[in-house]
Amino acid sequence: MSDVYKKQIGGSHYQSMVIQPSEFINKNNLPFAEGNAIKYLCRHKQKGQKQDLEKAIHYCQMAIDRDYPEEEIKQKSNSWGIIK
Repeated sequence: MSDVYKKQIGGSHYQSMVIQPSEFINKNNLPFAEGNAIKYLCRHKQKGQKQDLEKAIHYCQMAIDRDYPEEEIKQKSNSWGIIK
């Protein structure tokens, strides 16, 4: 196994984790939005705090928009099916 996941460039906020988010993301073949959400959730206390949590939410919203766009349209329509 390569030591690539033991290395971090630009900080040390992932070094204390048992598994780095990038290793988890790559080994599970997660899409971009989900991977970034995980990354920001994992590091928020060590690095970006509230802003990292807001970024994680934003990436979750991107995944919802990408995978479930029709549900958003349904929510915006009234009982007659007219989109607001």
